[in-house]
Amino acid sequence: MGGGGQRSEPGDPGGGGKAGGVYTWEEVQSHDSRNDQWLVVDRKVYNITQWARRHPGGFRVISHYAGQDATEAFTAFHPDQAFVQKFLKPLLIGELAASEPSQDRNKNAAIIQDFHTLRTQAERKGLFRARPLFFCLHLGHIVLLEAVAWLMIWLWGTNWILTLLCVVMLTVSQSQAGWLQHDFGHLSVFKKSRWNHLMHKFIIGHIKGASANWWNHRHFQHHAKPNIFRKDPDVNMLSIFVVGETQPVEYGIKKIKNMPYNHQHQYYFLVGPPLLIPIFFHIQIMHTMISRRDWVDLVWSMSYYLRYFGCYIPLYGLFGSVALISFVRFLESHWFVWVTQMNHLPMDIDYEKHQDWLTMQLQATCNVEQSAFNDWFSGHLNFQIEHHLFPTMPRHNYHLVAPQVRTLCAKYGIPYQVKTLWRGLADIVRSLKNSGDLWLDAYLHK
Repeated sequence: MGGGGQRSEPGDPGGGGKAGGVYTWEEVQSHDSRNDQWLVVDRKVYNITQWARRHPGGFRVISHYAGQDATEAFTAFHPDQAFVQKFLKPLLIGELAASEPSQDRNKNAAIIQDFHTLRTQAERKGLFRARPLFFCLHLGHIVLLEAVAWLMIWLWGTNWILTLLCVVMLTVSQSQAGWLQHDFGHLSVFKKSRWNHLMHKFIIGHIKGASANWWNHRHFQHHAKPNIFRKDPDVNMLSIFVVGETQPVEYGIKKIKNMPYNHQHQYYFLVGPPLLIPIFFHIQIMHTMISRRDWVDLVWSMSYYLRYFGCYIPLYGLFGSVALISFVRFLESHWFVWVTQMNHLPMDIDYEKHQDWLTMQLQATCNVEQSAFNDWFSGHLNFQIEHHLFPTMPRHNYHLVAPQVRTLCAKYGIPYQVKTLWRGLADIVRSLKNSGDLWLDAYLHK
């Protein structure tokens, strides 16, 4: 034991540690199990074992940093540092020994410092301040599309041309509402936090029929550890696909053949885009709300279905209304999957490498060229790099910070990838084929 750190006693669920203790990185890293979790923020050591399940962002996202330096992630997710200090203070058990570096596991201190400077400059320029009017207008065009779709059918009848137009408008409104709830889930649009919370519940619950808490707990993990197996739920493919370069070889060597993975780039079109939202997400959301007794989110979600069926059953009947929303979900799912996967699936997907925030995010993300259409079509997620580096930055400011991010990446030789929209979409299929070929080679020859 170095530096006066305190080991946990047998049976101590808190993982030991006394206030005022001095610890080494080796000691901190030993507290990374489910029932014994420490982490470091700004050289302060915290025991989060008992508190992790009360973490507003979900216990998994904070547990992913157990035994690690969480300073960069903590800064990225908590814009009001003073507010969260009241939660941190009771968890404080000490600090790192003076002889210990501020970064763990040989991370590049220069990159971390330069990125911190870049963030500070962005804050001083006001790039983290949202423009409420931007988001209100965005919500307005979503509500307008929904209203016009219904009025059109109500006034002029249910012929197939008007029904097709209704499907298109509802698909656009649902997809754009998805990007908007994503904004409210990440950042403070309004000064009063309760209004941001209410708007997120309203958009994802009443406009889309989903759950805010389900989205928060899933999506924050993705941002905290993007493209990292067992930590990013977005790369948990349930053995239907193998992704990256490591997993296919592992499956091939172990002779795992749950699916014909060498053909996954072909059956992806039948399984991925069509089924993710209408089947997998729908079942998962309902199961999560009921199993966790999240009755508030369930009420918000049910309000969507009451509104929808109340509007469309008089026009299409029960069967027709179900068919209509099912087809909208089917189209929305395609839109969502292609947009979200073009920035991540072709990138590096692997196990935890304990990298600094900038390097980790850049290896897992890429951008798609800026244009008025690409910005609208993707909800500004074509700036995926900037969004991942600064998750609480409003989307209308991504293009302002992008040149500084690109310069910083060039300084340290970190690839900053920008693709055309069509190249980004094509790379999804290309990456699935490459992973499938790696699996087949390992399956047959190793």
